Amino acid sequence: MKVTIDPLSPAAPYEQLRAQIAAQARSGRLPVGYRLPTVRGLADELGLAANTVAKTYRALEADGVVETRGRNGTFVAAARDAAAREAAAAAQAYAERVRRLGLDRAAALAAVQDAIRAAYATA
Repeated sequence: MKVTIDPLSPAAPYEQLRAQIAAQARSGRLPVGYRLPTVRGLADELGLAANTVAKTYRALEADGVVETRGRNGTFVAAARDAAAREAAAAAQAYAERVRRLGLDRAAALAAVQDAIRAAYATA
């Protein structure tokens, strides 16, 4: 696993770490079942507080990217499947919400396209 923290980045170290691990897991560079370093070990390696790495691992677990197996450690989960399930659930919730708001399909799709364009422009 290769991660770097840019101290000059406007993104917080926690977010930089979360994004890099998630991207590597989703791309397959970190295979399913790969054991991540311990919280303290990664914190020492990157010069971060242990709480920062622990927060990152908790967020990744909430996103379905990793799973913690107690004292055995933290492992890469089947992230692509989890991401697809979460995206489908979010899309379903959005579709139901815009229908209740009375938006037609074109307006709902335009809102999604604008949001995606904005999200990827900052990535």
